[in-house]
Amino acid sequence: MIGRLDAPRLVTVFVAEAMFTQWRSLIDRADELAVLIWAADGSEILDYRGRLDQPLEWAHYIGGANPKDPVPGDPDRAALHSRSYDFRDNPPHLTYSDLAQVVGALKSTGRELLGKPVSVGATFDPGPEFARSSFKYERHSEICLTHSMGHGQKPFVVCYARLKADDTPYAAFPNGIPEGLPLGAFLGGQAQKFAADCGFDYLWLSNGFGFGTETWAMTGPLFDGEKFAPARRHELARDVLSFWRHFRQSCNLPVETRGTNLSVGIDLASDATPARELYAGGFNFVVPVNSPWAALDNDFGLEIVGALSRIAVLPADAPEYSFRFYTHDPWWLNSPWLDRYGRQPHDIYLPMSIGRLDADGSTQAASRLALLTVDDSFGRMPPEVPNEVTPHLLRAHEDNPDAPGPVVWLYPFDEYHYLTFGAEPRLEEVFFCDNYMRGVINAGVPVNTVVGTRYAVRLLDSQRLDSCILVSRVPDAGGDLSAALQRWIARGGRAALYGPLLHADSGLLQMLNLSQVEAIDGQLELEAPGNHDQLRIDAPAQRLIHRPTLCAGGYAHALADDADAATRVIAWVSAGNRRRVAALARNVGRGRIAWVRGSSRYDLGIARSIGVPDDPDQYMPGERIFRWAMAQVGLSIRTISDLRAQPEPINTIARHCNGWFFSAFAPDMTVEVGYRLPQGAPIFVGTEAKMCDGHSWYRTGRAWHMEARIFIEQSAGTVSCRESCSCDIGARRRLMVKGLSAATVRFYPESREDNVRFLRNPAYPYFTGDFAEFTAGHDSNSHWLELRNISGPLLISW
Repeated sequence: MIGRLDAPRLVTVFVAEAMFTQWRSLIDRADELAVLIWAADGSEILDYRGRLDQPLEWAHYIGGANPKDPVPGDPDRAALHSRSYDFRDNPPHLTYSDLAQVVGALKSTGRELLGKPVSVGATFDPGPEFARSSFKYERHSEICLTHSMGHGQKPFVVCYARLKADDTPYAAFPNGIPEGLPLGAFLGGQAQKFAADCGFDYLWLSNGFGFGTETWAMTGPLFDGEKFAPARRHELARDVLSFWRHFRQSCNLPVETRGTNLSVGIDLASDATPARELYAGGFNFVVPVNSPWAALDNDFGLEIVGALSRIAVLPADAPEYSFRFYTHDPWWLNSPWLDRYGRQPHDIYLPMSIGRLDADGSTQAASRLALLTVDDSFGRMPPEVPNEVTPHLLRAHEDNPDAPGPVVWLYPFDEYHYLTFGAEPRLEEVFFCDNYMRGVINAGVPVNTVVGTRYAVRLLDSQRLDSCILVSRVPDAGGDLSAALQRWIARGGRAALYGPLLHADSGLLQMLNLSQVEAIDGQLELEAPGNHDQLRIDAPAQRLIHRPTLCAGGYAHALADDADAATRVIAWVSAGNRRRVAALARNVGRGRIAWVRGSSRYDLGIARSIGVPDDPDQYMPGERIFRWAMAQVGLSIRTISDLRAQPEPINTIARHCNGWFFSAFAPDMTVEVGYRLPQGAPIFVGTEAKMCDGHSWYRTGRAWHMEARIFIEQSAGTVSCRESCSCDIGARRRLMVKGLSAATVRFYPESREDNVRFLRNPAYPYFTGDFAEFTAGHDSNSHWLELRNISGPLLISW
């Protein structure tokens, strides 16, 4: 995406050649190429009169373009959120003809240089950031209905607004705007005419436009941060759908969408955004991309939950999804790759490890890549950015998931719509469950594979998910999912459930050994017996805050049978002498189930946008308990740190070519992290791991992306795995493993056809020696070779 214009065709050819050359390694691997021009803020579409000689108000600003009140602490109005600056002295005056020349030059240069067609997109943004808009904020301020940016900022345009009469002749409305014209009809007609005259091929709807009322905050018309008010839910859903219907009646351009910064569930609970009807409506848009806000706030849990929720189900007319990466932000004088990310690739590898399962259980990864933007605030294109970013993007693409990860989230896409629009709405539960999973991912649980529950029932009755640990909201009584999940667990499956149990069926309560009692909430004492995370200096926090509105009720269950030997309580909470189960695990048949009631650490009373986490020096993050519970169903991730406030690494685990690819972001690099999966402790290629208590322990970098094909069971010692050169016509790849001591080793080859050889105590040229025997194993998603009682160095060749 290009964020700055300057002069028309001649300069554009020069810039386009440099841009395409800089990103050529990515472009050569693409089937299609598109350039999105952020010429202004979309007002150039609204204001287009059908004359190419019309002056163009364009985005030549750094900082918020439209006048606003100063931010607190800025009496001189110097901050970018208080005023704007031109990106250069005397920025040129442009016309729509100049813009059309830029579009044409991009297309012709792309064809000549790359030998493939280039499509060009136009932008519509609802906010006040990018270019001055007399249409939005002077002549038609009636379409601005929400204050998303705060600080006295001019508000955002809402998609279902209606326009007041205006006798100005516009391109698609030469007789002016009639009173009450839907914005969707006006934008659609104007966009169609604007695109035809200027050469644009598609439209980008930015910053949540088309997906609700308040698209930047967790609050909205149905939720003010303190209480949920569902009365307007049907009206609001009809309003959003009416925008798309009016828009599509007059515009057939392909549409790509940014979406909100949140998730399907949170958008439903706050704004009644009807994602299911939007996806099924035939509106021909690509589902929203991953939010870029994690670059600003390091809330990768919210980014990943939002992305997973949007792809659990896909529209039939656009069955693909995108990954977008934040290289430059030309409007606010920052270049995230160089500054916010510190040249670390975590926001590449974490979201690109995401995968979804379709109805037949096949895995689908992102098939589209977007870059925001190729230029910085001064129109420069620093070569170090593509030079450094491209290898990571290519590596992440090469390691795209092709099988379910070890953890699969059953996303209640359809159930959330029923709980929002049904006769007895439960908005607080819809809100809590997605917001809680945001915190679970931020607590280090590797959730990066999703499947919609509409597909999950059939997959549960097959064997496709048998090797995975399933994560699910507690299903409602009487539904197909509840019965299928219970059958699957009883025959050997492993699952971790979260959320309130008030609507669970009796069979599930019996499976969990729980009974309902009086609820407790507020500031609660926490007991967490067992071996979890380790603190060297501080003692663990022994309190948490449970806000019943934000957490869909209180803690309302106790053990039905205190003497049940199959039950292990992971955590208790108490208020005075009232003690409740916060989390437990239990053997059921051949399987095992865990349940965590869940408390969200995020307080919306302080900041209504996305909330502020509780002080970790005082309160345990409630979502951390879920990570502890995951250990009881087979996936253990532990940490060793000094202080309570030190955050744990954020993790994802993707599968590719039968391997395991661990990606992580470490907010604090002094925190040690230990891993143990049902397959054993992973030994990453190119690293050393300290073995302790069945886990392999690492000190990570800020960001990492590591391959694991070796899992071991070993009680102690330091084990290393290094790539070795082949030096043999018959060996494509070799790994040298050292430090093994009476270990069980499981190796996951890239292919079943690989001729794998295990040489103990290897000596060059590795043709003779003690070749170890092995047995082969497999499950629904993997195959492996297993060796037992292995000590000393081991060379693995294939």
